[in-house]
Amino acid sequence: MVLISKMLNIQDLRNNLAKYGQEHLLQFWDSLTNSEKEELIRDIDEMNLEAVVHDFQKATSISKTEEKFDNNMKPVPKSLFGNVNTTSINTLKSYEEEGLRLISENKIAALVLAGGQGTRLGVSYPKGMFDVGLPSHKSLFQLQAERILKLQELACKNNSKQGAITWFIMVGESTMQPTIDFLKKKQYFGLEEKNVVIFKQFMLPAFTFDGQIFLEKKHKIAMSPDGNGGIYRALKDNKILDMMEMRGIEYVHIFSIDNILLKVGDPIFIGYCIKQKADCAVKVIEKVIPDEPIGIVCMVNEKWQVIEYSEISQKTTEKRADDGSLLFKAGNICNHIFKSSFLRKIAENYIPEIKLHIAKKKIKFVDKDGTQVSPKVPNGIKMEKFIFDVFPFAEKLVVWDVNRDEEFSALKNSDEVGKDCPSSARKDIYRLHKKWIEKAGGKFDEEDVVCEISPLLSYSGEGLEKIVEGQIFSSPLYLKSPCD
Repeated sequence: MVLISKMLNIQDLRNNLAKYGQEHLLQFWDSLTNSEKEELIRDIDEMNLEAVVHDFQKATSISKTEEKFDNNMKPVPKSLFGNVNTTSINTLKSYEEEGLRLISENKIAALVLAGGQGTRLGVSYPKGMFDVGLPSHKSLFQLQAERILKLQELACKNNSKQGAITWFIMVGESTMQPTIDFLKKKQYFGLEEKNVVIFKQFMLPAFTFDGQIFLEKKHKIAMSPDGNGGIYRALKDNKILDMMEMRGIEYVHIFSIDNILLKVGDPIFIGYCIKQKADCAVKVIEKVIPDEPIGIVCMVNEKWQVIEYSEISQKTTEKRADDGSLLFKAGNICNHIFKSSFLRKIAENYIPEIKLHIAKKKIKFVDKDGTQVSPKVPNGIKMEKFIFDVFPFAEKLVVWDVNRDEEFSALKNSDEVGKDCPSSARKDIYRLHKKWIEKAGGKFDEEDVVCEISPLLSYSGEGLEKIVEGQIFSSPLYLKSPCD
């Protein structure tokens, strides 16, 4: 009824669009079918015109005045910086036990940011469905699901109580249905259906440089996801925060889909955050090369922030501490623990204050004749928010430094690029799993090996001694669990 009413009052719609300089969105109105008219009105309805135009003006204004952060940056204070290598074994054990205890009590959730298509990987489906080419041919989604299953088993064994991790999956407009269909077909890889919750992030329109919203088709506005920082609005508007509250979830592990070494629900990381009584914790890796294109967790004007490598000068990136390491070395890898109460506070009080970032992109559009154009150079602006832009609102934030070769291997590009690609991800898995076997007392008859260990067999190298001790293995090796 709402759509039909608006179609009957098209002049009012034109006037409202004109108020914000967007009357061109109806330029093809008379040539559209009724279903196309409904789709266009739906797009206009859902994007909150006043808010997005205001956000564009604000974001572009800030962008023009932004300066380098060099003079206001400070590294993470030592009191808030934990390191897996310098923390005692007993303390690590206490963190792990605390994390496992909360898992057994159903107080932990894992939330994966999985809105992206696998376009850069050379596929047209959601990245989480991607088969990296391991001997098991398990997808990213399956690897994460099985790590959750194993973690639940470890938590139960440790506490004599069977708990569950709720697995939240944030997807985009185009990845929603394929993700639902895929996980349903795979029977959620053994997880209970009620504990797998898929929800959608919101979209923002793309703008020309002078502030006009693009039409991708005559009846379709050019939209793109609002970035991983859109999670806070999505958690609130999709009633996910209410669900967390009903389930008694106290801490949420939030991470990106594209890290194949990710330790889902890492109990040590969770325990560290809890023991430190922090609103949120950030897992980092040490940045060792000044020019590495990775954001830095630091303090700016006494507030927590992640500074992109492009936002500071070369001189600052090369600064060294007394021990010879980079002064600004806390490399951000999109791996965070949040108290659910902090997420609620952000969603209810700070969403309007979250910074909007702009990116100049090549955006498909229709010209005045209604012909779709695919530009060869950036022709407009997409806006997005970043998940870490709420850090300044935290009363206490702590940082947990981990080993890159054990916990981070990005999967972003096709093998043609030669970096952060399937072949590098496979090598990182093989190297890590070989290390686990050797630590457990096994050996290989060669140096470079193909070696995979099922997450259902071992979460992070534990429990392998009775399987591999004293044995010599040949490549390729795939150690499976009876449940595989």
